[in-house]
Amino acid sequence: MDNHLVKLREIVKIYRTGETELKALKGINLDVKPGDFLAVMGPSGSGKSTLMNIIGCLDKPTSGKYFLEGKEISKYNKNQLALIRNKKIGFVFQTFNLLPRTTALENVELPLLYTKISGKRRRELARKALAQVGLAGRENHRTNQLSGGEQQRVAIARALINNPTLILADEPTGNLDTKTGDEILEIFKNLNKNKGITIIMVTHDPHVAEMAKRIIYLRDGEIVDEKLNI
Repeated sequence: MDNHLVKLREIVKIYRTGETELKALKGINLDVKPGDFLAVMGPSGSGKSTLMNIIGCLDKPTSGKYFLEGKEISKYNKNQLALIRNKKIGFVFQTFNLLPRTTALENVELPLLYTKISGKRRRELARKALAQVGLAGRENHRTNQLSGGEQQRVAIARALINNPTLILADEPTGNLDTKTGDEILEIFKNLNKNKGITIIMVTHDPHVAEMAKRIIYLRDGEIVDEKLNI
């Protein structure tokens, strides 16, 4: 029985434009266990975003195998991958990706709109997710009335609504000042420690990476180093 949540074997990703080939990932091998908190570091163009897109089922590898919860999903079609994204993975981005002029509650409910869950239950779950990130009482504020830190909390609540096994965070503190960024990182740490949610986070900031249990370093599409934070 494989006890890895994410297992990548010889993952290669090649982008082709005309005659030009860009090898963004060059045979990545990576194991992530349930409950892990992994930071992915590396300079621009090292393959961090490509790696996250493949783990997040937003893109498929050119070759290699990707197993999620023991199932080889590198062979899945677009519809199957969309289902995995909706049920298993929560996404948090640097730019929050919230709908403007809609309330915090409406933004958090979004991933459930395509399910059979009733409107009443959707709102209950959205309120619970917002409470988890410290936004109880702010549900009806429109996103453009919220601070950057509060908007990122809404984005994390939206990522939590489907009770995901895995959260992927791409530079989640990139648009925030240090103090607000640290508050957001504290939320991730608590979700990881108290809820057992596995987190993979891309960052260029060593201070942010130190919050994780493990750090891998990418360069030119390869993992060149790994560090454990004790």
